[in-house]
Amino acid sequence: MNYKKILLYAILLVAVATGCKKANSDVDLSEAITGSGDVHGDVWGIWPKGSIQRVSGDIIVPEGKTLVIEEGVLVIMDTLVKPEVIVKGNLYSMGTKEAPVRFTIEENYRTDSRKFGKQWGGILAAPTCAELLLDNTILEYGGSTTTESSTSVKMGLYKAVSGENLPALWFSNASGKLVVNNSIFRNFNEDCTYIEGGSIIFTGNQFYSTGITGGEGINIKSGCVADVSYNLFYATNTNALKLSNSGTKTPQAHVIAYNNTILNTGWRRPTVKGGSIWLEATVFAELHNNLFANARFGVKRDTKKPEDSRSVVSHDLYYGFDQATVNQFQPSADIVGGKNEIIGTKAGENDPKFVNYPLNTPMNNADFNQSWDFHVQAGSPALGAGTTAFTRNFPGGLVVNDRNYASPAPSSNIGAFGTKN
Repeated sequence: MNYKKILLYAILLVAVATGCKKANSDVDLSEAITGSGDVHGDVWGIWPKGSIQRVSGDIIVPEGKTLVIEEGVLVIMDTLVKPEVIVKGNLYSMGTKEAPVRFTIEENYRTDSRKFGKQWGGILAAPTCAELLLDNTILEYGGSTTTESSTSVKMGLYKAVSGENLPALWFSNASGKLVVNNSIFRNFNEDCTYIEGGSIIFTGNQFYSTGITGGEGINIKSGCVADVSYNLFYATNTNALKLSNSGTKTPQAHVIAYNNTILNTGWRRPTVKGGSIWLEATVFAELHNNLFANARFGVKRDTKKPEDSRSVVSHDLYYGFDQATVNQFQPSADIVGGKNEIIGTKAGENDPKFVNYPLNTPMNNADFNQSWDFHVQAGSPALGAGTTAFTRNFPGGLVVNDRNYASPAPSSNIGAFGTKN
């Protein structure tokens, strides 16, 4: 080998090692580094910045291994195979605002006929997954239906039976940590998330245009301790949040949900159930500073299996464009009345004064307009009407992949956005 070839080889080795260390210094770089290409089967190591990964079959992050996905990676799922992403080790999807990670399908398949997904499975984190991070990550067009031959069914994951529509994200380790920041869930067939345990932060996310006959934005079960804040939920088929202590895991589900904006949820469900936040099965829920606009119901409980008596609801704002909507968020046996709530009795009262959103948008509309702006204008009743007098589950944040991710402090404004700077 001549001198020039030796020098070039050395430069390439240094470049690969340097790029990988920037992504995650704890990943074993000697085992697997995957660049752009066709992937299936066992996968770990690093998908490098800006690469395109075409997933042609189910992928599995093995127990004890880690997959790091760097900013700007485009993950394209095969719509014939409908792959599942099984995480038995750890997964860190590390996008940025300017260059998010995106799990999607080929562009020419992103059509109106597929707007409720079913084109691939979802991210399914087994009980051995200790940490999972979705930071500035887009998940779209998934939620396929399991069969007897599905990898998740064979492994006993999620509901472990055929005929189930997969969520975008399932997490199941009550001792694990899950952080979902500044991410987007859209165009899924049913639930965006189904969480069965863990220390959890959901903040700054968007959930919209999901669910054909059912489906929640965030669906939480026993074993979960969660802070849920500054999220936008638009037109989820049923609830923005379904909060439950169902299941057999410990600890008791304890969810603090604050400063979320919830619009047009619940109306597309063919049978009446919830439509904003649902409480059941002794969940310990603390709900503050949430803004509900044209949601099908107020905070609703299962009267046969109600929430924990310590639960608190306060300082929320309700708006209904028509009288039928206003009537359905009035406190009753199954609609939870809170303290210091802004809740009128007539259509059009308590206009939140969004910067750009027509409040007469049909309530069964599932299409999200990217030009909408849910910041509020001066004079909004949401401004200064919230509370900061409560303690989050994780005031110090959660450490995932050796980095601390914050659970943001509450705002004295109601809703996720406040005024526009």
